[in-house]
Amino acid sequence: MIRLERRPTPSRIWGAASPLLAVLLTMAAGGLMFAGLGTDPFEAIRTIFWDPVFGEFAWYFRGQLLVKAGPLILIAVGLALGFRAGVWNIGAEGQYIIGAICGAAAGLAFYPSDSVLIFPLMVAAGALGGWAWAMIPALLRVRLGTNEILVSLMLVYVAENILASAAVSWLRNPEAVGFPGSRNLSRWDAAANPELIAGTGAHWGVVAAIIAVIFAHIVLTRHLLGFQIRLTGAAPRAARFAGVRPGQLVLICFGLAGALAGLAGLFEVTGPAGQISIDFASGYGFTAIIVAFLGRLNPLGIVAAGLLMALTYVGGDNAATNLGLPVAAISAFQGMLLFFLLAVDVLSNFRIRIGRVLPVQAVKEAT
Repeated sequence: MIRLERRPTPSRIWGAASPLLAVLLTMAAGGLMFAGLGTDPFEAIRTIFWDPVFGEFAWYFRGQLLVKAGPLILIAVGLALGFRAGVWNIGAEGQYIIGAICGAAAGLAFYPSDSVLIFPLMVAAGALGGWAWAMIPALLRVRLGTNEILVSLMLVYVAENILASAAVSWLRNPEAVGFPGSRNLSRWDAAANPELIAGTGAHWGVVAAIIAVIFAHIVLTRHLLGFQIRLTGAAPRAARFAGVRPGQLVLICFGLAGALAGLAGLFEVTGPAGQISIDFASGYGFTAIIVAFLGRLNPLGIVAAGLLMALTYVGGDNAATNLGLPVAAISAFQGMLLFFLLAVDVLSNFRIRIGRVLPVQAVKEAT
């Protein structure tokens, strides 16, 4: 029989190899899916992973990589801090949406002013909005002992309804007769988040993502808070004996993740998206979960994982346009990455044993 046997200590080799193996398995399984849809699997994989970087129009796609990677990295860094402490914030998508709404509303309140203070005000409002939305599941867990996974996830649907309401009513552009959506912030100089270096796709959101990665790396490796996060995730009881206050840590982790997700939403609504619209929710908050785990909950690893996931976005759009692949197939392809990563991660803590189990041994294992 085949059984799993727990390792005395987690395997470093499997821990390091599992992201690469998960990517390879995703390509293999994705290729089978593409073949089932009637598309040449090798051409599909080449279109997704090769053409955006080395193809004929790579100069254009490379600029899009940072546009997609910026919000993913920014959100994933915040989520990783909580995940390492055993704080499961699954509602970053809602915090991303609320941050965009709050930031856009703060700026539009002063339209059409050209003050240089408007964009910094929007940045602060976006971070504050994401933080406030994240505090709802955090406080409910600390005060009432609710499950933060369910609460944060359900709040995503509440945020989506608030987004729809804002797009068709209180933030709708009064000059756009019959069309839902706010004014185009990317065309308003005081609120725009333009490309900083032509052709690179880098805007202020990318800069914020780089700062967040550096900040998180320093916190985790050089600060007492980082020690408390690592200790709580590895040994919660030992953390309590060491003086760590679990409730306080939940509030800090949720607050940081919410603020970073809110910033990602603000930079997106003032840049690539340009406006608050019904379909503004892009799924970045959920995809960032994949990025965080693919990066091994390490800020530096998240950078590489964010670029890889951005490549699947850019390459997926390219495949949908040139090969006629449905968008749902691209989303399923991205989901496979998390599935295989979690599956392969099992081998970091367990060995596969093949052979007969003696009756006495089977009884002992059953008891």
